[in-house]
Amino acid sequence: MKTAVIFWSGTGNTEQMAQAVAEGAGVEAVSVSDFSGDVAELDAVAFGCPAMGAEVLEESEFEPFFAANESKLSGKKVALFGSYGWGDGEWMRDWASRVTAAGATLVNGEGLIVNETPDDAAIENCKALGAELVK
Repeated sequence: MKTAVIFWSGTGNTEQMAQAVAEGAGVEAVSVSDFSGDVAELDAVAFGCPAMGAEVLEESEFEPFFAANESKLSGKKVALFGSYGWGDGEWMRDWASRVTAAGATLVNGEGLIVNETPDDAAIENCKALGAELVK
C-alpha cells in the first residue's frame, strides 16, 4: 500500500503529531513544502495541519496544496490530524467534510485534534491513527 504522511507545522506541535502518525503507519513524515510525490498514486494519505486564524487551514502553503489535490482523494483512505489553541475544532470538521465530499474514506470518521502540545496520550493516539490508516 502506497502511503504518505504530509503535514504543515508552525510551532512544531503538528510536526510531533506527524512523526507519531508516520511511525504508526511505518512511513516517513514529509512537510508539505518537501512533498514531491503525486497524491493520485497513493492508496492512503494522512494530512496534518493546525488551525490557523479563524479556524482555517494554513493559507500560504497547506491550503493551496490541499485544494490542488482534493480531487485526487476519491477512493483513498485519508487520515486528518492537527493541533489547535482556540475554538472548538470547526476547522477539522470543515476539513473532514471536504475529504468525504471528495469521495475518500476518512479514517476514524473524523480528524484527530490535540490542544496545543501533544502529550504522551496524544502521541499514542497519533500512532494508532497511523496504524489504522494502513490496515
